[in-house]
Amino acid sequence: MTEWEKAQAGYLYDANYDQEIVESRIRCADLCYEFNNCKPSDTQKQTELLHHILGRIRGDLVVTAPFYCDYGFNISVGKNFYTNHNCTILDGAPVTFGDNVFIAPNCVISTAGHAIDSQQRGQGLEIARPIRVGNNVWIGANVSILPGVTIGDNTIIGAGSVVNKDIPSNVIAVGNPCRVMRSITEADKQKYPAFPEEMQ
Repeated sequence: MTEWEKAQAGYLYDANYDQEIVESRIRCADLCYEFNNCKPSDTQKQTELLHHILGRIRGDLVVTAPFYCDYGFNISVGKNFYTNHNCTILDGAPVTFGDNVFIAPNCVISTAGHAIDSQQRGQGLEIARPIRVGNNVWIGANVSILPGVTIGDNTIIGAGSVVNKDIPSNVIAVGNPCRVMRSITEADKQKYPAFPEEMQ
């Protein structure tokens, strides 16, 4: 079993000294560098590069530079995907986003964890756990999503949260550690004033 196969199977693996893994990260880093140095107006080049970086794209997407990821090909995004400035995705295990996912600035989505034992950690051994984000999810600014987390559909993660366990669908969750505050209800449609379609 290769080190990459170990990672995908959930075993400790050599993330720092395995040549195949190191070369994959360098390839991705070069592509991210190229993406991050595009002119903001050159959206065609940005889209081309994102199709080289990411593993699966199921519709339109907007990624605002700078953007960083470890491998890229382990990331899958749905329709109408958007991330604001300075998103980092450590995709040692698969990271899957549903449709209509919005990510605010300065978020970290990390499947990676170092070995707890210091000797193993010093040998470069890591663990990776998949992350899944459902449809219609809004992730606030400065959120960290940790390995193995699943976030359900229609959920909002409040700014500054550290998400270290699964969050269900249809809720607002916030905090460190992130906890469900309340359900999202029909009354939330009245939260903000809407401009009337026709002036009286």
